[in-house]
Amino acid sequence: MADKRDYYEVLGVSKSASEDEIKKAYRVLAKKYHPDMNPGDKEAEAKFKEANEAYAVLSDSEKRAKYDQFGHAAFDPASGGGSGFGGFGGFGGMDFDFGDIFSSFFGGGGSSRSSRNVPIDGDDVLARVTITFEEAVFGCKKEISFGRVEACGECGSTGAAKGTSPETCQTCHGTGRVTVQQQTMLGYMQTQRACSNCRGTGKIIKTPCKNCNGKGFIKINKKLDVTIPAGIDNMQRIVLRGQGSAGRNGGSAGDLVIEVRVKEHKFFTRERNNVYCEIPISFADAALGAEIDIPTLGDKTEKYQIPEGTQTGTSFTLKGKGIADINTKRKGDLILTVTVETPKNLTSEQKKLLQEFSKSLGESNTGKRDGFFKKLFNK
Repeated sequence: MADKRDYYEVLGVSKSASEDEIKKAYRVLAKKYHPDMNPGDKEAEAKFKEANEAYAVLSDSEKRAKYDQFGHAAFDPASGGGSGFGGFGGFGGMDFDFGDIFSSFFGGGGSSRSSRNVPIDGDDVLARVTITFEEAVFGCKKEISFGRVEACGECGSTGAAKGTSPETCQTCHGTGRVTVQQQTMLGYMQTQRACSNCRGTGKIIKTPCKNCNGKGFIKINKKLDVTIPAGIDNMQRIVLRGQGSAGRNGGSAGDLVIEVRVKEHKFFTRERNNVYCEIPISFADAALGAEIDIPTLGDKTEKYQIPEGTQTGTSFTLKGKGIADINTKRKGDLILTVTVETPKNLTSEQKKLLQEFSKSLGESNTGKRDGFFKKLFNK
């Protein structure tokens, strides 16, 4: 018994888990690893059996109490820990049908109600769309192309050609399951497996539908007009419920998940709902102050007064001029950062004037620079 995993670990629950938590955890694992969902996958089959065994103990209060006290030895006749326990899965001479546990969740009551009729939800479908910065800010409509699985219209998803019907499998009598009894070191163990004759469907299709090749479902390419909401950001997703692949056995259709990619803007950058822009201004405008045109969202400009003495790196915030929140519609801010351009390619006359201007500046205008060098050379 030393190589067995802890039952709580198998189900992924704590030792204090409630009955509902144990049941929910088992249901997820049973659906994930059931042989019908993983035909021919031996590893999945082993995990399915392991989950069944763990649930059979932990769902029974008496068995769980003994397991909590003795561990796996509670069910090992050789260890003495399970003496008088009364049988589990072949322990104590009592057969245990793992298939019945799964059936009680998905179709209920026994092997005649196979999990082949369990509603299976359709797969989600991922599509991508690229939009401009402005389209993200103000919203837009886009035609989205994607592929999804739909029920075959020719056969009504039966898989059989028109005028014919699937026939009941004689091997499993329509259950999709066959019972196998095996002798192990612990006694006889009875399990159920997917019927190999009908591949677990319970039906035999003698004349397949040509449109879907007997599968009952086909993959199609579809186009859909989608509204991209204003304020959406790069790599955000839009989910359209029920627009994904069709479900089976009455299961719900999957979703269409649209991943939005936003192109970079030539001027603006974005951080959440705030917009940032770098504004170049001349040396004269920075020194004297000036009214300048600044770009705003929507290819518009506004007048803004730059105060005199503005330094490179100074930022100005325009409240409410950013992007509207996709949910609250509250707008962020537009943050402008000034960059002072140093004059280049000066003429001799301009250089002379600039030198005279520099000499005319007192410490009140160059105090920061002069103070820096004084501290540097006094060390």
